[in-house]
Amino acid sequence: MSLPSTEPLQRSRAAAFGWGAAIGSLGGLIGLGGAEFRLPVLIGVFRFAALEAVILNKAMSLVVVASALPFRAAAVPFSAVAAEWPIIVNLLAGSLVGAWAGAGWATRLKSETLYRVIALLLVAIAAVLLLGHDAGGSGRAFLEGPALWLAGVAAGFCIGVVASLLGVAGGELLIPTLVLLFGADIKLAGSLSLAVSLPTMLVGFARYSQDQSFSVLARNQVFLLVMAAGSIAGTLVGGLLLGVVPSGILLPLLAAILLISAVKVWRHA
Repeated sequence: MSLPSTEPLQRSRAAAFGWGAAIGSLGGLIGLGGAEFRLPVLIGVFRFAALEAVILNKAMSLVVVASALPFRAAAVPFSAVAAEWPIIVNLLAGSLVGAWAGAGWATRLKSETLYRVIALLLVAIAAVLLLGHDAGGSGRAFLEGPALWLAGVAAGFCIGVVASLLGVAGGELLIPTLVLLFGADIKLAGSLSLAVSLPTMLVGFARYSQDQSFSVLARNQVFLLVMAAGSIAGTLVGGLLLGVVPSGILLPLLAAILLISAVKVWRHA
């Protein structure tokens, strides 16, 4: 009796690595976890159910964020990131609470609602980036004193909720916040977003682990490891490109990525 062919499985693993590498490259270059592209891929290409895709997406984003930060160090040193610790703490004060709350809500929301909310939100953020392009990265915060701190906590909470609801790292929201609210340079904002995303995702992950859908990670260990390996390879490439890609094109590139992602997500609603 002949054994079943392994070719479809091999193609799936090759596709997982390839998609992981492509998405990881964007993550390393721009400072995103890449989840805004990965979620439609997990659902449309690999046929995971919505909530399972969100949890897998969160795991992949965690890998990309953890690897992208050191890979970006050549262009954005750790000392530059550490020097902005008040901004990191400010955003984390809201994002950690939001991540825990959002993960709980994700298990109760319909997938169609999740997709449409994120699609509209990505379009709105892209518009803000394009309209505020000249003002971004000026080095001056939009607000001062307690008003800035409160705005940072509120923004962090909203970002934490969205990050957990959709399994994203939150960079697509954190980078505009850092640029427009805190006046950070776009390249520094990318690394700061990774520093905020990492603990935020860990909190959301801890909350998801209490739901039975979390078992999708155990059932798809090989797929997860292969796509994670591709993501790490991609973030290395993206981190190297960061030093040669001009800052002036990063904001428009981020806006274009958000618009494309919005279309992809909306089509799966």
